[in-house]
Amino acid sequence: MTSRRIPESELILNPNGRIYHLNLEPDMVADTIVVVGDPERVPKVSRYFDKIDLQINNRELVTHTGFLGGKRVSVISSGMGTDNVELLMTELDALVNVDFQTRTVRKELRQLKIVRVGTSGCMQPDIPLDTLLVSRAALGLDSLMSFYERITSEEQQITENKIQRVLELPFKPYIAEGSEVLFDLFKSTMYTGVTVTAPGFYAPQGREIRLRPKLPGFLETLAKTDTPWGRFTNFEMETAGYYAMAQLLGHEMISLNALIANRAQGTFSAQAEKTTQKLIELTLDKLSSF
Repeated sequence: MTSRRIPESELILNPNGRIYHLNLEPDMVADTIVVVGDPERVPKVSRYFDKIDLQINNRELVTHTGFLGGKRVSVISSGMGTDNVELLMTELDALVNVDFQTRTVRKELRQLKIVRVGTSGCMQPDIPLDTLLVSRAALGLDSLMSFYERITSEEQQITENKIQRVLELPFKPYIAEGSEVLFDLFKSTMYTGVTVTAPGFYAPQGREIRLRPKLPGFLETLAKTDTPWGRFTNFEMETAGYYAMAQLLGHEMISLNALIANRAQGTFSAQAEKTTQKLIELTLDKLSSF
């Protein structure tokens, strides 16, 4: 069967032949990728590389590719939110699995190993500030998966319905799981749990400044709710999108979190940057020998 040609309006390439947002050519990205939200965090990761071959900046999307212990590695910033995650994951997949000349999907697909290194807030009072956590699964409170055809397990469907009922949500959330292989790589050195991915930072995470949230107390409710993958431990803005997109596209994906705030205790870390740097170092140490 002939592969469908992808129109110019669907797969947009820049005049230099690079993919539209990332501004990358296929050989500019490694099979092992560290993703961060903050563009300024990219050099904080790549400074540990033995050699940096490539540095590309385009909007908030910054890419450094080089070598770490003989392994080719890229670090890329996504910006915040699952809308940026969808863009990043789609274009990364296109770089390795679409022939830009024929605009068709390649017969043999490459699988990327992607590790998110980010900061997160904690919702459990017994988990101390500055803890490192690996997410076994994630709950998406955003609408991204409403636009994709997705096959889910019975466990996922039951949990999604349960959360919608418990929180009295006007929409159905989604559950996505991380890579078992990458989870096993990090689980012995970190806390494990289930992450809540919110579509915003303030009301969608239960914060109140001047505007009152419509769903007050929902993080506390989730903190008391069990799932087949463990308890809800933390909240941020990307992980569920990463897990769902990786599952759909066939890539290995895991999310690592520096817990720098604790909602249950009302506290924020006095050494957030140091904790994040510790997470970066641990991540690269594990990846260099993986």
